[in-house]
Amino acid sequence: MRTLTVPARFCGPPASGNGGWTAGALAALLPGTGPVTVSLRHPPPLDVPMEVRRDGGADGGPVSLHHGEALVATATPDPGAVLGPVPPVGPEEARAAAASYAGLAHHPFGSCYSCGTAREPGDGLRIFPGPAGPGLTAAPWTPRDDADAGTTWAAIDCAGAWAADVDERAIVLGRMTAHVLAAPEPGVEHVVVGQVRGEDGRKVRTAASLYDAAGGLVATAEHLWITVDAAAFAAGPATDPR
Repeated sequence: MRTLTVPARFCGPPASGNGGWTAGALAALLPGTGPVTVSLRHPPPLDVPMEVRRDGGADGGPVSLHHGEALVATATPDPGAVLGPVPPVGPEEARAAAASYAGLAHHPFGSCYSCGTAREPGDGLRIFPGPAGPGLTAAPWTPRDDADAGTTWAAIDCAGAWAADVDERAIVLGRMTAHVLAAPEPGVEHVVVGQVRGEDGRKVRTAASLYDAAGGLVATAEHLWITVDAAAFAAGPATDPR
């Protein structure tokens, strides 16, 4: 039986895994390099081996992640996905946007591996997406040499949430479709951009993209977020709020 563990370092809310990192780690178990859609059904527990089931058999296809009786997530190859990247911004604009990051004043989940302000440099990614236009965010990010598939997905996770004003209402990742075109180059400054794309009740749709130093697209994603009670979710809900 294959297992997947989300180390506590890769948390989002303090009691559960970062959605982007968890999605990317699960997606990495699929063959191929095309787009993958991951649906998060239950908050991923930390430091606990979870069972990975190959629902498509040994030849590939969907995989699912289980913690006891709970279905935590599913990952499905999505070769037909058409992902519209968020338009790029330059490095100087991204640095200026990060200086106005709303999370510096208030953050619903300061522990977040991707965008948390409570994380030390070299521990969390500390991607701080600030305003870069109406419904847009941007931030610089320099990958470390230990960046893995989960880290790349985490890098194109929260920029979308901040474009949707996550400082005003807590939202958590429900679904993410991502296409990683190339591994980000360690030690080189990249730019992450996010964009809000629509809302329907508790559901919020966003996108985020990662660009290299030359302005080339490295990875892009579209997200579905669900509005939650931040305090209840941070405590580690026993049931799926999505």
